Amino acid sequence: MNVTHVVENLNRGGLERMVLDLVALQRQQGLRPQVVCVFEPGALAGELGSLGVPLVACGKGPGLDLRALRRLRRAVRDHRTEVLHTHNAAAHYQAVLATLGLPGRRHVVNTRHGMGAGQRASRRDALYRAAMGRTDAVVTVCDAARRDAVARGLVPGSRTVVIPNGIRVERFAAGGETARRLLRQSLGVAPDTRLIGTVGRLNWAKDQDSLIRAFARVHATRPDTALVLVGSGELRGDLEDRARLEGVASAVHFLGDRSDVAQLLQGLDLFALSSVSEGYSMALLEAAASALPIVATDVGGNAEIVRHGETGMLVPSGDPPALAATLGALLDAPALALELGAAARAWLLEHGSLEAMAASYARLYEGGEGRG
Repeated sequence: MNVTHVVENLNRGGLERMVLDLVALQRQQGLRPQVVCVFEPGALAGELGSLGVPLVACGKGPGLDLRALRRLRRAVRDHRTEVLHTHNAAAHYQAVLATLGLPGRRHVVNTRHGMGAGQRASRRDALYRAAMGRTDAVVTVCDAARRDAVARGLVPGSRTVVIPNGIRVERFAAGGETARRLLRQSLGVAPDTRLIGTVGRLNWAKDQDSLIRAFARVHATRPDTALVLVGSGELRGDLEDRARLEGVASAVHFLGDRSDVAQLLQGLDLFALSSVSEGYSMALLEAAASALPIVATDVGGNAEIVRHGETGMLVPSGDPPALAATLGALLDAPALALELGAAARAWLLEHGSLEAMAASYARLYEGGEGRG
């Protein structure tokens, strides 16, 4: 089966990691996948070469870019695509537009990786709705995202299915003294420093501003703590300003875009996710696989991963005092923190594997006739 995955780009992020891991497994299973980037290839694109998976970058410019659409159309045609699998709204309507009238039949599947909120949402949503007439199935990565998309009239409920994201579990393990020591050495902090960490793009949705404000409260009474932010993004300067304003700049470490997230997670004491909008967070899955105690905001699909009081703790979004209180409580209760981390990993091993996700997509690919 020839499968074309269409994404905006392959810059580092949860969606992009999921696509790369999925195409790698699909190739091992005998499918013939390729990846098409609507815009630039992105920082992770080089991984496809080692996998033997073709990559096409369309280099889309602003507005209606006919040259990029022709590149996308040619990529789908030349691959003899049987399944056109798009990821998120913009990639979907660009792919549908590019393949209008293209000979042959294709099963058209779109995955919505988040809740769909953001800038220019109304224009994007209108274009996305227009593409639904040529869409066979829409996948949401959590129940919360499905309910939201159907309620807003973005997708027809009859064509919507939930397939939670999965990760390569074997890449992650619980931390140990060696990992803890190495991370503290690399940060230049005292060996007994307790590290709160997060992974994600530095943008409005992840709301690291609230996390830094919460950390300032924690650090005021627990000076042996530090905050580690892994990821890059347009708000880094603003977040550095926030750390200075809160008086904790020396205790907040911005590590930027990293390829060693699995190792970094092993060195942390707590994992925090302060998002105001979230789908089914790959970062939470990775933290769970690393047996980390998790404190996350109760938005999107977070509650489908973090069961409050069982596999982690949930707090309201945009509430630094509540986030600070919960982080502090877990720092003060190490036995409970260890118990939550162990339960999170046990849940992940049963429910969060890449193989389970890929099997669900394989069943979806095989169902129903494709769209022309």
